Amino acid sequence: MSEKYKNKYRIKSARMPNWDYGSNGMYFITICTQNRKCFFGEIYDGKMQLNNIGKIVNTEWLKTFELRTDMNLQMGEFVVMPNHFHAIIIIGDNEYNMDAKRGERGERGERGERGERDRRDAMHCVSTTTDTTNHVNNKQKNKFGPQSKNLASIVRGFKSSVTTYARKNGNIDFGWQPRFYDHIIRNEKSFHNISNYIINNPKKWNEDKFYK
Repeated sequence: MSEKYKNKYRIKSARMPNWDYGSNGMYFITICTQNRKCFFGEIYDGKMQLNNIGKIVNTEWLKTFELRTDMNLQMGEFVVMPNHFHAIIIIGDNEYNMDAKRGERGERGERGERGERDRRDAMHCVSTTTDTTNHVNNKQKNKFGPQSKNLASIVRGFKSSVTTYARKNGNIDFGWQPRFYDHIIRNEKSFHNISNYIINNPKKWNEDKFYK
């Protein structure tokens, strides 16, 4: 859905407005190519056969975890499909989101402390202890910590590295959709269901909503 900003149309964000996307949690992301064009290879007999760009997508995702050790990331299942990419990524406790949690606890007193006790390890449950109000001011933004250390920055860097490779190697038409889709994984059952979905995605390509 689009809305106007300064008389220009913009794409409404798919992000949950009150959630800190740099916080400890498990995230399921989907990134599509521009116009869902099949840039990454083809499916044969239920298996994904990557072309050169597809192999770079695979490589750059692996490099993401090598380059961002300060964010305490863990890699879940992922798959490169002909025109999109699915992955589970886990952001652990790190110096950036711990600072944000300490600031939240200081602002909210007892409520914040209870929220900290309720926050469990990401592999078991993702807490929902963020505020339910959405104050658009600097104080609200700052408590979410550095905006270069969150899910959006991870995806942005990954997309940029793939695009740079494609353009340098003659694939000038390559592009991603501007937005990506995310789902906050809140429990183990959901984690395992999504993991199985990713693993089986190539086998069920003909049933995929991104099939083209």
